[in-house]
Amino acid sequence: MTDPEPPDQAAEALARDRAAEALARDRAAEALARDRAAEALARLDAITRRLRVECPWDREQDERSIVPHTVEESYELADAAERRDDAKMVDELGDVLFQVHFLALLLEERGAGDLAQVANDVTEKLIRRHPHVFGDVEAETSSEVRRNWDQIKRVEPGREPGVFGEVPENLPAPLYARKVQRRAASSGFDFPGVEGPIQSVRDEMDELETARTRDEQFHELGDVLFAVVNVARKLAVDPELALRASADRFRGRVETAGELAAAAGQNWNDLAPDEQLAYYARARLTGGGTTP
Repeated sequence: MTDPEPPDQAAEALARDRAAEALARDRAAEALARDRAAEALARLDAITRRLRVECPWDREQDERSIVPHTVEESYELADAAERRDDAKMVDELGDVLFQVHFLALLLEERGAGDLAQVANDVTEKLIRRHPHVFGDVEAETSSEVRRNWDQIKRVEPGREPGVFGEVPENLPAPLYARKVQRRAASSGFDFPGVEGPIQSVRDEMDELETARTRDEQFHELGDVLFAVVNVARKLAVDPELALRASADRFRGRVETAGELAAAAGQNWNDLAPDEQLAYYARARLTGGGTTP
């Protein structure tokens, strides 16, 4: 008859068994998720190909006509994410995924690539740009990860030379400004913290206030906006989403103010500016136009 295991060893053995069981369950769940995803993606691919052949509208499209829809769907996805609307995110992710399949099919038709190449290329890119995960490089913070990412991008073959090589010029202005600032920062040209960019906003506002001609006002207002985007970058806030959220809040408050005026028997459009402002202040106090 063998002696029973000491309590500490028995507890360790039980913990190992439970960890092994949990790992097995996780792997089984991952395998099931991969199988479900593969089946669903294969079905979407088949539907995309059929639409390309049988739908008159889809047959007429090329990348230049489709990309505006891709951009629109991306914005709708961003809006759903900002609102933390999970059901809407699922819907919008599907629309974006269809765009990816359709554009990849256009590449396939002219022998310039296909969906498999798209997936393989981005997989290799992710592995290459995450040496702290798939290699022996150390990166303990997100800033170190970002710095490594930028350094790797600069030496990849086929990239345009210069600090601003391959910065898309057709990005929306706030995103274009942020991209330019990020590229400059990757070369070491950057403020150490957010205090510098905030002071730049103050300085540019002073210059805007003293601008007299139309050209001066145009120039200085652009500098103010650029400086504000730089603050957003240093705070890790998306300027596009932040501005959209602010516009939504303003819209909601004005709508609430109009409802308050109507409840008092007044027409918003007929009110004097000071009366509108009073209702707007009440709308702010009642929470009108709040966003998540």
